[in-house]
Amino acid sequence: MDRRHFLTMLAAGTAAALGGVAIGEGAAGGVPILPGVDVPLPPLPMNPIGPQTLKWLPGPDGAMALTVDDGRDAGVVASWIQFARDTGLRFTFFVTASYPSWSIHRDALRPLVDSGQIQLANHTWDHPDLVKLPAGAIADQLNRTSDFLRNNYGVDGRPYYRAPYGNQNPLVDQVASDLGYKIALNWSGQLEEYPQNRFDEKAIVELARTHFKNRGIVLCHANAPAITHVYGQLVDIIKERSLRLVTLNDVLLPLV
Repeated sequence: MDRRHFLTMLAAGTAAALGGVAIGEGAAGGVPILPGVDVPLPPLPMNPIGPQTLKWLPGPDGAMALTVDDGRDAGVVASWIQFARDTGLRFTFFVTASYPSWSIHRDALRPLVDSGQIQLANHTWDHPDLVKLPAGAIADQLNRTSDFLRNNYGVDGRPYYRAPYGNQNPLVDQVASDLGYKIALNWSGQLEEYPQNRFDEKAIVELARTHFKNRGIVLCHANAPAITHVYGQLVDIIKERSLRLVTLNDVLLPLV
């Protein structure tokens, strides 16, 4: 059984899995392009939400958002794209737009963005600690990423952004809000703990067992290959807990 079939079988029957789609050939950056993807949005209730910082989804029960940050490693970004195709699972990518990955894999990723299976949000241009910057530099970080996303993917991520390291202060919040980024995403748990040197495969699975929860917003990264080796185990945990992976757009109705 090849890897694609294995992952598809793991995902089959889960609440999060969507219908299978044939994958085309010919890719930017070595990832097959999937033309004409039409992945239907799941029929979930929408939750009205105003400007705030979110650590948990307000609903519905059974939903969980797996959010993928940065994109420093082009090979890992390619693997996440393929994982989405293999399983039909839905993710939100917080894009650090200076990384070449997002240009290299644009043609492969764009159909998944257009279909709504993958949502893109703003994670700044080159990942500085925003609380150390003046207002103009904060705005530049968000605006450059907004322009990149719009020019390459037809979206700008508004109203969602994530501050690098989760570091915000009133100035960051105000500048972001003035630019239309009125909802900041924090997280309820993460799959890598870099200060504790917990980012190997074993740690990732252990952290998934800790943090894959109802209404969770879980943080992981597209920076190192370890997570790409445990996709099957992540799917197992999702199945065991009857969780449904959602994008932010699937379940949130911003009142901004």
